[in-house]
Amino acid sequence: MTLSAAVLAILGIAFTFLPDELAVYLGAEPGPLHVLLLQVLGALYAGFAMLNWMAKGSRIGGIYNRPICIANFAHFFIGAMAMLKFLFRYPEQPFVLWILCAVYAGLAAWFGLTLYRHPLPVTEEKVKA
Repeated sequence: MTLSAAVLAILGIAFTFLPDELAVYLGAEPGPLHVLLLQVLGALYAGFAMLNWMAKGSRIGGIYNRPICIANFAHFFIGAMAMLKFLFRYPEQPFVLWILCAVYAGLAAWFGLTLYRHPLPVTEEKVKA
């Protein structure tokens, strides 16, 4: 949860405060609508990051926090598939997009496994800490 919160927070901050620069970097003309959409996307990422950060200390897996887990799985899986499709169609994209795609695929796999796996039992040592 901490890793996903960190990734989403970085993306949220970047899209919220650097929409013009990111639009140019990604090869789009930074018109007013593009800037607005990128800032709204940044707000979505920041909100999701906050959700994951607040849930990081909770049990997750199986029936525990299932809505949070399935939302993360859906986000990362759909995002990874969309990026893979795009990157295989246009492989000349910046290397950072390939890295982001790999991070998304890894988080999708992790949340997919977590979704159908019961969390580890809490030991007395963890309870005392």
